[in-house]
Amino acid sequence: MKIFNTNAVCRPKEHYMVDITSKLEQIKAMIDAGQYFTINRARQYGKTTTLRRLKESLKDEYLVISLDFQRLDAAKFQDGNIFSLAFGRYFLQTLNRSYPCQTNPEIAGLTEPLEAALRTAGREFSLYELFEQLNNLCEHSSHPVVLIIDETDTASGNQIFLDFLAQLRNCYIDRDEIPTFQSVILSGVYDIKNLKHRFAKDQTPAANSPWNIAADFMVDMSFSKQEIAGMLEDYETDHDTGMDSQALAGLIHDYTSGYPFLVSRICKLMDERICGTERFLSMHDTWTREGVTEAVKILLNEKNTLFESLTGKLEAYPGLKKIIYAILFRGESMGYNPDDRSIDIAVMFGFIKITNESISIANRIFETRLYNYFLTTDKLIGDQIYQTALQNKNQFIQNGHLNMRLVLEKFVIHFHDVYGDSDKKFYEEDGRRYFLLYLRPIINGTGNYYIEAQTRNMDRTDVIVDYMGEQFVIELKLWRGNAYHMRGEAQLTEYLDYYHLDTGYMLSFNFNKKKQTGVQEISLGNRTLVEAVV
Repeated sequence: MKIFNTNAVCRPKEHYMVDITSKLEQIKAMIDAGQYFTINRARQYGKTTTLRRLKESLKDEYLVISLDFQRLDAAKFQDGNIFSLAFGRYFLQTLNRSYPCQTNPEIAGLTEPLEAALRTAGREFSLYELFEQLNNLCEHSSHPVVLIIDETDTASGNQIFLDFLAQLRNCYIDRDEIPTFQSVILSGVYDIKNLKHRFAKDQTPAANSPWNIAADFMVDMSFSKQEIAGMLEDYETDHDTGMDSQALAGLIHDYTSGYPFLVSRICKLMDERICGTERFLSMHDTWTREGVTEAVKILLNEKNTLFESLTGKLEAYPGLKKIIYAILFRGESMGYNPDDRSIDIAVMFGFIKITNESISIANRIFETRLYNYFLTTDKLIGDQIYQTALQNKNQFIQNGHLNMRLVLEKFVIHFHDVYGDSDKKFYEEDGRRYFLLYLRPIINGTGNYYIEAQTRNMDRTDVIVDYMGEQFVIELKLWRGNAYHMRGEAQLTEYLDYYHLDTGYMLSFNFNKKKQTGVQEISLGNRTLVEAVV
């Protein structure tokens, strides 16, 4: 029986996978056009799996040599001679393994010149001699040759890699005169056009990358709702859970925005960790909205290499950390500026996405994980408001249900006691942060929350809380007068309709000295709004 896989490459016979045929067709069109390009996406975005599937789909039309630079240790990049010999041998080894002579009689004659050159090579054998042999092989091959190199990040901090790219660039430019590769694909996290990000601080970064001949790679490698649904339908065929695959695919996509690792991880947790537990005794119980919510809760609280990489980048790049904080807690709207190094890094590492020339956090999972990161660093964990909620958390859970009205009532009291004398600037920049800090220990381990991205701005933020199968919508807003407040009430009722809820919650931060704090309950049609003012 197949499983969901989140470790390394996915294989169709062993793993439940999204059908990426349409993506492969788009990439093949670029290869058919003779383009050289880079596939640079964030970690665990399915790059290696895509390249494996691509190689298989091209084998009838092309001679495909697929390499992985992780196989070449640092010593192989000492100088042009050592690298050229190592690369040549790796190239031959891969070619012979992929196209055995027994079934491909042409290969022996095709590889013999390069094999002979490597046998007799001395210190003079370097990149120029290597590419002479590679181009000779391309000239005599009966099929156009495609070169794929994965994990180029391994090499991108070395000068020899720049020299290697320069040779590929020359091949591309001179290919009307000298036969060479039909297409070259380089894959990694770092955009090779911006190699200066990879050089150590004491080195002079390259002003221009030799890879400026690369075509733009515009293929969307995230998973769509329909692609996720197709994977779930394959699972359903094997297990007969009775799931609504379209609805669950939409929910998983809402949380992940189609980030491949996150999609597969949620499904894997449902299949292997949740099913059979007290709340989810059967597969029928598991493959539901509640099952997805439970998987998200587990995912948000686990340590994995993707999240460790995410937080590690924040520590390594202070400018990136500053931007992410501004988006999350200050609700700042930022336009995409490719010349801003911090924004460029944020895009490259997958922190943010670009929509209509504006940037936002890439997905709900990242957003919540990043909120939790900021809420538990910079000594916030010891803040009095957090400790107050932690000490009193049991009173908010009554008969297994979260009493959100009581949460707001107590928050108003505790917030006023601790921060009542704070100025306007505090409310604008820190008020909502402290509500999340108060909320987190109350629901931690049992529930989770996320921010409705389209409402997060300087004036308003909507928090969606999931707790034991129940949802709560809390609108956090700055007080801008009664007219604005009434519009907020109307907007909140629209969200209640969307989530099929009868009760909504509003928390207003009012810096008017004559404000009246407290909690009241009002009715709007058939909806109840619990409003708190601090």
